[in-house]
Amino acid sequence: IYKFVSAKPHVAGQPTDSLLDEGTLHVAQFTENGRGRWIALRHGENGLTPEHGFADAADILVRTRAAADAVRATPMDRPEWIAVHPQSGEVYCSLTNNGQRGTDGKPGPDAANPRTGNRYGHIVRWREDSGDAAATAFRWDVFVACGDPAQADPAQRGNIRGDLFASPDGLWFDTAGRLWIQTDMSGGAMGKPDHAAFGNNQMLVADPTSGEVRRFLTGPRGCEVTGITQTPDGRALFVNI
Repeated sequence: IYKFVSAKPHVAGQPTDSLLDEGTLHVAQFTENGRGRWIALRHGENGLTPEHGFADAADILVRTRAAADAVRATPMDRPEWIAVHPQSGEVYCSLTNNGQRGTDGKPGPDAANPRTGNRYGHIVRWREDSGDAAATAFRWDVFVACGDPAQADPAQRGNIRGDLFASPDGLWFDTAGRLWIQTDMSGGAMGKPDHAAFGNNQMLVADPTSGEVRRFLTGPRGCEVTGITQTPDGRALFVNI
């Protein structure tokens, strides 16, 4: 998971087209104690030097995943969407699934990605220190682990409080602070025995405080539900199918 911190401050009402011109790209490292830090992917720092195979800044930006591995960033279970709570500033990221976690020499489980062969995905969230979006440290937790309570493997049962879902993808907050979750189970997984309980892909809404999740709609067979916005008065939603 990456974030870019602009060298220039955002000023409300002023043009934003130059904010990506200068700044620093960071990558996240999630540690076991619920803390995390943002590591700068800056040439000449943190081992990103010619001696370690990174010739210049452009090399880091072309081989960004290799640079992240070099600074020991946390390999995540396939990040999809990121959404920021409009009141608390907490950041949520959907990790759709990762059947290769801990298999065939791939990275094993860790605190932020705790399941070997993660079939169903999960959502992590973090709060930047002092509420500063440019902070270099944060606190994190797993907001929800998706799964099916009927699974024989306890690790794949999840901890959903409410309606079941798998493969979280689209995330979006409305102005009231409700988290909308859209799913993207693959066409090859839907209806198979280990995914039969979830039906088609769907859209759900979650209460960030209680963790309660309720299904709002189910998509047609074979679709992905992806993308959502609302009218300014909050009376209509537009949803991509």
